[in-house]
Amino acid sequence: MPPTRQDLRLVFAGTPDFAAIHLAALIEANCQLAGVYTQPDRPAGRGKRLRPTPVKALARRHDLPVHQPHHFRDSESRARLAALEADLMVVVAYGLILPESVLTIPKLGCINVHASLLPRWRGAAPIQRAIQAGDTETGITIMQMDTGLDTGDVLARDSCTIGADETGGSLHDKLAGLGPPALIRTLDALAAGRASPEPQDDTLSTYAPKIEKAEARVDWSADARAIERNIRAFNPFPVAFTGLDGQTIRLWAARVDGGDDDSPPGTIVDSDGNAIRVACGTGILAITEMQLPGKKRLPVADILRGQARRFVPGTRFSP
Repeated sequence: MPPTRQDLRLVFAGTPDFAAIHLAALIEANCQLAGVYTQPDRPAGRGKRLRPTPVKALARRHDLPVHQPHHFRDSESRARLAALEADLMVVVAYGLILPESVLTIPKLGCINVHASLLPRWRGAAPIQRAIQAGDTETGITIMQMDTGLDTGDVLARDSCTIGADETGGSLHDKLAGLGPPALIRTLDALAAGRASPEPQDDTLSTYAPKIEKAEARVDWSADARAIERNIRAFNPFPVAFTGLDGQTIRLWAARVDGGDDDSPPGTIVDSDGNAIRVACGTGILAITEMQLPGKKRLPVADILRGQARRFVPGTRFSP
């Protein structure tokens, strides 16, 4: 019989929920997992207690050995990886840079599941950057890792549309559904010797830098369409925000409204009971869902029923 994916001895490396979904698929497919790598536990919550990563929690439930090095710069961490005698390392949103000395340890190297159609959106935040840019299509790429930033040869691609109301959260879930089947298909091809690596066209590459919380502050001098895309991209994290009366208000959903207004950017033009219309650098943004300090997120209609006086025309959000 020809080799199958179950014949491959794998090491998995990943950290967040997106990675855990792919690890779960490998477990369900009866893949041979020699070990799991994930980032060290971090303090979280009000008590700042150490919390295991989603990948670690899943690995523990399935009695898989877990490794959590802070880096691979020392020979001891590399020797520990080599001792697992892996044929292949599967990397999904791991969060640590793998030097060439690590990439060459597994017999077939390392492959990565990336949440964009490479070479579009290389980097840490491809999901949010695609929404911000107004892209109408994205997808999953499985690539053979090299020492560059998401520059390796492509082994598989699966695409999907980006809806007009797509949020960072909904697109994350859509891509998390695409990734596991593409990964299993790639493992089948690698095991059978059928993989056909395709070089990327570097001239088409774009960069998706890590999301900084400061980016989520709304710049009302921008175009309403750009602000609306940012609100969707930063939902559910880090969540777009603006200021009013010295307090922070989070914006969860909005739409671009017709017309224009010569009021200073950030000025409330009016409200129709279901949305608060705000003048922007260009165009008008209608806020439809937001969150007041210490409160839960609510439709604007619910907020206006109790606090309409805070949002009267002429009131201005902080620039």
